[in-house]
Amino acid sequence: MKIRIPKKRFFIILLTIVLLPVLILFLVVIGRTFTFNLNTELGRWENTTIIYPVLNPEQKDRLLANFKEAIQLPTVSFSETQQNTSALHEFDLLLRRAFPKVFSSSLVKHETISNYSHLFTVTGAEPDLVPYMLLAHIDVVPANEEDGWDAPPFSAKEMNGFIYGRGTIDNKQSVMGILEALEHLLERGYTPRRSFYIGLGHDEEVHGTHGAVNIVKLLKSRGVKLLYVLDKGLTIMDGIIDGLDGPAALIGVSEKGQATVKLTVNTAPGHSSMPPRETSIGILASAVRRLEQIRMPNLFGQGPERATFEQLAHKFGFPHRMVMANLWLFSSLLSGILEGQPDTNAFVRTTTAVTMFNSGVKINVLPPYAEAFVNFRIHSSQTVDEVLKLVESTISDKRVKVELIEGFDPLPISYYNEYTFGYQIIKKTAKDIFPQITVTPGICIGNTDSRHYTELTSNIYRFVPSWYKPGDSARFHGVNERIAIQNYEEIMLFFMQLIQNGDVRNLPLPHT
Repeated sequence: MKIRIPKKRFFIILLTIVLLPVLILFLVVIGRTFTFNLNTELGRWENTTIIYPVLNPEQKDRLLANFKEAIQLPTVSFSETQQNTSALHEFDLLLRRAFPKVFSSSLVKHETISNYSHLFTVTGAEPDLVPYMLLAHIDVVPANEEDGWDAPPFSAKEMNGFIYGRGTIDNKQSVMGILEALEHLLERGYTPRRSFYIGLGHDEEVHGTHGAVNIVKLLKSRGVKLLYVLDKGLTIMDGIIDGLDGPAALIGVSEKGQATVKLTVNTAPGHSSMPPRETSIGILASAVRRLEQIRMPNLFGQGPERATFEQLAHKFGFPHRMVMANLWLFSSLLSGILEGQPDTNAFVRTTTAVTMFNSGVKINVLPPYAEAFVNFRIHSSQTVDEVLKLVESTISDKRVKVELIEGFDPLPISYYNEYTFGYQIIKKTAKDIFPQITVTPGICIGNTDSRHYTELTSNIYRFVPSWYKPGDSARFHGVNERIAIQNYEEIMLFFMQLIQNGDVRNLPLPHT
């Protein structure tokens, strides 16, 4: 017996088989687009706020005067062996003058480390609670008025509601904000429940090998273990992420590694009138060109950068929201968009920057030697050794010697789930001071001296609530570094609230 299926019914069945998976996929994508939200909030918090974070006009004036004086001191780190030590000494005197309660309170122990760094131990009433630590750094990078500053870089000039000067956002706003917060609390009779430390390094801009390293050695010798560490790093981004509804505070849960690689070529010298087909400069230039053309692999999703966008998904409008809520489907699309701009390309791969190229001694002499230095900022999922192997395979020329000058692997990724004390305390505090923001984990593409603290804690976070708007990226280590006066006041209030929020014994349970 033959079974006959009418052609019309056959085509309907075939069409159903083809279209049904597409329909299901469409429904899943749309469903996730309008229901997806990984940015969970915790339940009811224990109220530990004794002193409300608010300032009167007199306190604001004092706050601003102290900050301006801090900016006016040129605490410049030129290199590991050259620093403005007289300015660092003056900064020490400023701290003692500006914060009399901090330096005289029986609750606070102050120690000078390596002549110019500072360690403060603030003793809490309940010694069984594990302490945490707040970090900042006193030194700044060099600045030259001739580079085009609108105000002299160490003038702390006030213009249009901003304070201009080197260190306003890297990182004296944290140095002064933390100590102002503690001074303000001590003046009002505050005693913390949980002990904490404050570490102020004096050589962060030149790797922190004397300040942070020796602070860690001292704490380690005392058997100190930290609940978490908070240092500078990421900020509140406003108008930076295309399609995002409102500002987002990114808490750095890791930072990229770094490697400096030296490339060298040696050839026979000669006269420029009889050149070979390739000179040392040409060989090295070809190697450098290959490194720039063949970029390191796109590793989006293999580090914390995916969580950044997933936890912001519910704050995007359509169609961005559809992409962010369905990265299981659209991750390659998003990663392709991100790698199109230098600012966001750094989030998805190890970056390659040729920073120095040296060769030649005379106009008519073939140079026997050429060298170049390449700086790599290493993605969370790679190591220094893996990057070196990729460099050698990309250059693929035995005439080019590849040598690692210095480097370190990316920092471990700190926990950021709803049960992680440090992350949730920072998140709550940010939302206490800035109710309009969304908080999400992120990756810090620069480096801080907090990397030296990995022996004391597994949870290191990098965040200061400085507002970061379009055009501000050029101000970091650049010209016209500045901070809004209101934002500096907010940073002080943030630390004041953070210290009090840290007094909770346990986190509340997350909402279900």
